[in-house]
Amino acid sequence: MRIDYKLSDKFDFGIFVPVSLLILIGLAAIYSSTFNHPTMSGNFNRQLVFSVAAFIIFFITYSLPTNSFRMITTPTYLLSLLLLVVVMVIGRKVSGARSWLDLGPFGFQPSEFGKIGTVLAMSAYLSRKNTDIDSFKDIIISLGIGFIPVMLILLEPDMGTSMVFLGTILILIFWKGISLFGLFIVLSPGFVAIAAIFGFYYFLASLILVLIMLILFRKDVFFSGSIFALNLAAGFFTDYLYNALSPHQQKRIQSFIDPNTDPLGAGYNTIQAKVAIGSGGLFGKGFLQGNQTQLQYIPEQWTDFIYCVIGEEFGFIGSMIVLILFLYLFLRILKIASTTKDEFLSLTIIGILSVYIIHYLINIGMVVGILPVIGIPLPFVSYGGSSLLVNMFMLGIIANVYRNRKNYT
Repeated sequence: MRIDYKLSDKFDFGIFVPVSLLILIGLAAIYSSTFNHPTMSGNFNRQLVFSVAAFIIFFITYSLPTNSFRMITTPTYLLSLLLLVVVMVIGRKVSGARSWLDLGPFGFQPSEFGKIGTVLAMSAYLSRKNTDIDSFKDIIISLGIGFIPVMLILLEPDMGTSMVFLGTILILIFWKGISLFGLFIVLSPGFVAIAAIFGFYYFLASLILVLIMLILFRKDVFFSGSIFALNLAAGFFTDYLYNALSPHQQKRIQSFIDPNTDPLGAGYNTIQAKVAIGSGGLFGKGFLQGNQTQLQYIPEQWTDFIYCVIGEEFGFIGSMIVLILFLYLFLRILKIASTTKDEFLSLTIIGILSVYIIHYLINIGMVVGILPVIGIPLPFVSYGGSSLLVNMFMLGIIANVYRNRKNYT
């Protein structure tokens, strides 16, 4: 009997090819951005080594039994919390945050490993048979699982990574099927807190909007009053949290509101990034030909601002190719998550997708000046070994689920 075997039945090229292209584009951009740099020229070789290691990790993860991901949930989460505590004690400071552990010649960010642990732990809890996401108890426990690593990361302090965790937590709860009112309870304090940053009148307008929503939901007066009080407290507490931030993080928020308030300081990167992308035109200035890139006008342009290099040297066409590759990848992952009937695996994939999307949105947003500069790399593209290894491990989980999808659909 002849067996018609197709490789695509077991291996999803729809996620592997876009990611491979993004890694290659990232390597080219890293090479260009460090080509004339006196001390960072070795970044390309290091990233090349990490890329090979990342593909090896991807295929190992792809080959594991799918049930193994459920088995490692608790150990992975506890280990991630331990590493987040250790880094605050013996970690190395980078950009004002004690967030790196040195492993010989290489550095490692425990917060990257924490993404895996948090996604797996929340997915395991939310997928339990007796979990009711609309019950106050399960909402609190779910948020607690996610907020423990967030609080540890804030103590480093690393505001950018904590925002990735917060966004992932909210998306996981939403995917679980929380009601609209439950989602409102979770989101509204954050909305009011952000509005308070922009000033009193924004704060007042957000409170009025919350009050209108509470009236429309028509819940118990005492309960609605408690929710409104929570939002009021969130707004007033924002000032305390803002003062707790390090000075460079405060300047980044101020420069986001108006980059021209500190054009040579916190707002410098945003202004130069816009110049770099705008000067690229339709087809770009050519590989190794970007003025902003080769003259090192943008600090750390091989990490958080690598999209500027692509925009300047490969133009609008190159920038759009990167965006299209990401969008295709996201849609492909979403399809796998939506067709997987095993709730734990579906939630895990959505959690991973959330990490990718939030990194993508914040990084592109801060480069083009519509979001504050908070130090978030572009997945698969920016320089960074620990980030690439973790991202490829998570992609391996998705590919693994696809390989065994007929067992879970």
